[in-house]
Amino acid sequence: MQYSHTTMAPIGKDTPDAELVQRAAMGDSSAFEAIMRRHNRLLFRTARSILGVDEEAEDALQDAYLQIWRALGSFRAEARLSTWLVRIVVNQALARRRRKAAPVVPLDAALYASDAATRSAFADDPARLPEKFAMRAELRRLMETRIDLLPEAFRTVFMLRAVEELSVEEVAQALGIPEATVRSRFFRARSLLREGLASEVDLAVADAFAFDGARCDRIVATVLAHGRSAGLTGSG
Repeated sequence: MQYSHTTMAPIGKDTPDAELVQRAAMGDSSAFEAIMRRHNRLLFRTARSILGVDEEAEDALQDAYLQIWRALGSFRAEARLSTWLVRIVVNQALARRRRKAAPVVPLDAALYASDAATRSAFADDPARLPEKFAMRAELRRLMETRIDLLPEAFRTVFMLRAVEELSVEEVAQALGIPEATVRSRFFRARSLLREGLASEVDLAVADAFAFDGARCDRIVATVLAHGRSAGLTGSG
């Protein structure tokens, strides 16, 4: 692919997604880097909500980005770019999990669980928690642990709705499920979390699964290097 960096204005934070897609599809690596940096946190959190491990989520996201880069020419803006990206990352993460043969908690079992292990995970007596959990940093760690305990169907919806603040319609489009299902899963996820965290849930949501600059830079650098090796960038 050929692309001349002099044909368009410099890329900035206000450059529309549609322009970034067009330029990246033509081989402009700086445009694709802008796409990654703009959506990295959302997509990492999406992958992690399915895989449950930071390293696995990073690997899945990098693979998804290479797939996205190759497929940019097929994006028709019928949905928001972020929705399209989430859908690809979800599929990539699910495929990775299937290859790993990770155990999955059945949705019905999670909804109506009666076994002591499942119920106790969300029923700890708050009075027994160490006093240091009152600190925001410790509460965030506890929040992340509780979210990881959610069944995947609830966890992904909760991550997209509560942490990333996508609308019900956007989550439904991204996951390919009815809006009513998004609402019911989100409600159930919050109920499970509140059983363990009570009123502290809302205080920690915004900080859950922090996406630091080092991780963002690492993912971007790795994807760009693979993109160059695969010939996805232009010569300009």
